[in-house]
Amino acid sequence: MIGYMTVGVSNMERAKKFYTELFADQGAKVVIDSGRIAFIGTERGKPMLAVCEPYDKEAPTPGNGVMVAFPTSTKDEAEALYHRAISLGATDEGQPGQRIPDRFYGAYVRDPDGNKLCFFVFG
Repeated sequence: MIGYMTVGVSNMERAKKFYTELFADQGAKVVIDSGRIAFIGTERGKPMLAVCEPYDKEAPTPGNGVMVAFPTSTKDEAEALYHRAISLGATDEGQPGQRIPDRFYGAYVRDPDGNKLCFFVFG
């Protein structure tokens, strides 16, 4: 149901590098690059993450309560993405762990622009 999610960034090259390297194991690449906005994913027609400089030319700000959640297949994959994000300059926002017993495992970071990300698996 989701086509793409957009996060505001202050440095396009840094953001494209962060997200393509973060999801390199899943085949992520810049699918569309239009200057102030770039769509990162595996191919057109699949869900993507767009990084953009805000249209109003104001500073990008992460919303309070806004988060992008990326599904994983296993707890190990969620943990690996968490650690890769940290190594790429993200900051900890909640170490990997079971959040709801037997139902939800999540790991949380903020990207270099402060956008909150979650890597999760159900079950």
